[in-house]
Amino acid sequence: MKADPDLAKFNSISRQVIIRFCLFTLILCAVYSLLSLIMLYNLEDRFIEREMAHEMNYLSQEYRNTGNWSAPRREHMKLYFARQDFPQDIREMAIREPQRKEFSGDQGRHYHIMKLPAFSEAWLVAEVSGELLVRPIRDDVIKFLVISGFVVTLIACLIAWLIGRRTTQPLRKLAHLINTMQPGQMQQGFSTQFPNNEIRFLARSLENTMLAFNEALKRETCFTRDVSHELRTPLAVIRNALEVYRQELSTLPAELKRIDDASQNMERIVTTLLMLARAEHVESEKAAVKLMPIIEQTILNHHHLLADKPVKVNVEDSCHVSVWAQPGMLDVLLANILSNAFQYTLSGQVTIRFHQNMLVIEDTGPGIDTEIASEITCPAVRGKHSLGYGFGLAIVERLCQQQAWELKVKSEQGTEIQIKINA
Repeated sequence: MKADPDLAKFNSISRQVIIRFCLFTLILCAVYSLLSLIMLYNLEDRFIEREMAHEMNYLSQEYRNTGNWSAPRREHMKLYFARQDFPQDIREMAIREPQRKEFSGDQGRHYHIMKLPAFSEAWLVAEVSGELLVRPIRDDVIKFLVISGFVVTLIACLIAWLIGRRTTQPLRKLAHLINTMQPGQMQQGFSTQFPNNEIRFLARSLENTMLAFNEALKRETCFTRDVSHELRTPLAVIRNALEVYRQELSTLPAELKRIDDASQNMERIVTTLLMLARAEHVESEKAAVKLMPIIEQTILNHHHLLADKPVKVNVEDSCHVSVWAQPGMLDVLLANILSNAFQYTLSGQVTIRFHQNMLVIEDTGPGIDTEIASEITCPAVRGKHSLGYGFGLAIVERLCQQQAWELKVKSEQGTEIQIKINA
């Protein structure tokens, strides 16, 4: 299975398993090495103390038998009857710390001190630097522990890599399957190909969710197909009737001309909304569209909303540009924005301008209620004085999302709508 570039953006569970396993092994090796050193030092001290205990028993027994102190049998051991007589390099420390039993002297000398239990002023002092086994080879022991820990960690990383890949392979397979699956093309029963554990449970849950989604998608497809038929049929009747009048009359009366323009505009809107619902519009359907003619036609279609109101519509020359868009989409978008601006602006002006790939429509109306300002682009959200159903700006936002445009709505004194048109 090829690696999915989208999945590569995320931290792999397998990688996390490997890292944690290796860190755990490294910490375990460090703790084991430290405990090993401590154990070696303790064993060394035990051997020395046992040897000194045997010598103390011997000296005590000799003193009881003869009444005199014998010399220690071991050359590295000496008997002292005052701390002031201890070897010079440890004398001051021994006086200052009378409970201490182990001292380091000069020139690598190392001393162990034991007090004879039955005698208050008798100490056996052993200079054990020649008897030490661990300290002379301490560096070699540490080096061995470090190398062995490194080798063990490498082996643990290899084992973790094998376990991690084997454990997460079903998850990677499931993620790849879901990521590459197209809506409406789900392989039913795909969850059965996964192991009978939590992964199959997850796959079954995803399968049930996607089955429900596909059913909803089918219902929506049927609905849009039926709506298309039901809306286009009366439009066709209107267009046919107008065509009959056009053949009988040289020119259509103003009222019929307005009906003809409105029917054509409605047909474009129906087609655009159906394409939006089906998500069928793609990049190949876009074209360079002149903005000014669409603005002018939209103003003409909705100029009746400005009747008897002292409102001026100002279209700046900057709108003489072409934008890369689906033509029908632009009609619906401008119709929703300008109809709102015309409807709720009672006096002042509506300004339309285009600057730095941004279409700006600004009015001097009452603005948007503060309590709904943050969710004004949500479906069915209406202000106190709204005369519509609250779907206008929701449709505008969906159109912008489908075209990869950026929509911003500002409302302080009046309303300003900004649409960043990305080429």
